[in-house]
Amino acid sequence: MFGARPNFMKTAPLYRAMRAAGGFDPVLVHTGQHFDRAMSDDFITALELPAPDVHLGVGPGSQAWQLAEIIKRMEAVLLEVRPDLTVVVGDVSSTLAAALVSVTLDIPVAHVEAGLRSRDEAMPEERNRMLVDRVSSYLFTPSADAGENLAAEGIPTDRVFHVGNVMIDSLHWVLPRLSLAATRKKMGVGAGRYGVVTLHRPTNVDDPATLGRLIGALAEVAVRLPLFFPLHPRTRRRIDEMDIDLRRMAIRALPPVGYPDFIALLAGASLVLTDSGGVQEEATVLGAPCLTLRDNTERPVTILCGGNELVGRDPERIVAAARRRLAAPRIATARPPLWDGRAAERIVDVLADIPPTTASTAGSSAHGGLDRTSETRVLEETVR
Repeated sequence: MFGARPNFMKTAPLYRAMRAAGGFDPVLVHTGQHFDRAMSDDFITALELPAPDVHLGVGPGSQAWQLAEIIKRMEAVLLEVRPDLTVVVGDVSSTLAAALVSVTLDIPVAHVEAGLRSRDEAMPEERNRMLVDRVSSYLFTPSADAGENLAAEGIPTDRVFHVGNVMIDSLHWVLPRLSLAATRKKMGVGAGRYGVVTLHRPTNVDDPATLGRLIGALAEVAVRLPLFFPLHPRTRRRIDEMDIDLRRMAIRALPPVGYPDFIALLAGASLVLTDSGGVQEEATVLGAPCLTLRDNTERPVTILCGGNELVGRDPERIVAAARRRLAAPRIATARPPLWDGRAAERIVDVLADIPPTTASTAGSSAHGGLDRTSETRVLEETVR
């Protein structure tokens, strides 16, 4: 299933790996939760995914309403398709909805990107992650800390597989296909240093006072470094409501940017300021210094690698960290183990070893494989 930006990049390598392995019959479902074209159809096209087999058409709404609608509509899909296994990706509302309806229908769940924890249960994503991990039979972790989190929560180790980061699979896939100079010229990025900003989390953009302070900090950074700011639809609405003119601050607002264009922009950045988990990972691999405008992160491995720094939402701290990063020479950062572009292959290898008789029993902890010779139907779930 498709929906939120990071979920497209996590589904594409899994789909390709399943097709390459043979013996899988993946069914792609679009919930319609992200209704902006640049955050939906353009991502499907850029990642060379086929059109979805099913479009649920959920659309915008409150979190509770979307959760209920996805569960209701997903049940009809699962009853018709009857997959041997539901593979859910990430930590968004549809991830939780698909997991819950699957276990209710006695369909086992595999969670890709399991075990990430921010320790902030006020975050909807954190609650989603914890609940999905509790009901999953197979848990695929992107980093060692994720496995440690699951062990501390009592998840049996025989259900946990450290496979690496499928988001980075897509990064490896797209980089050779980019014309960095042409893309930057198209987006109006001139010669010299520049920074990239992304903000979308409700805690940062929904409160006018908080958003105003963050924009003020960005304006101070922009005095020293031109900033390019692809605006999430939610963020653009808030900025328009507050009548903020970013052009007066040397901050260039961009519409939602497609995946290849965003990676081209990110790859040349001298500084990244973000509240996105996925951007923290992409910046780490690309070697772009990253400041995370949050008090916590579910990707602490990016901090350990030396490329990412938590700076919170205090303007003085943000500006001071930006000045320090810009004054320091750019150094190569480490890359977490197994962030090598082959995580999806490792996931598919595990799935191929699950016997169909095991996959048809919900909650089973046995691990054998979906028979490569059978026409196994696997539902990939990756939506917000």
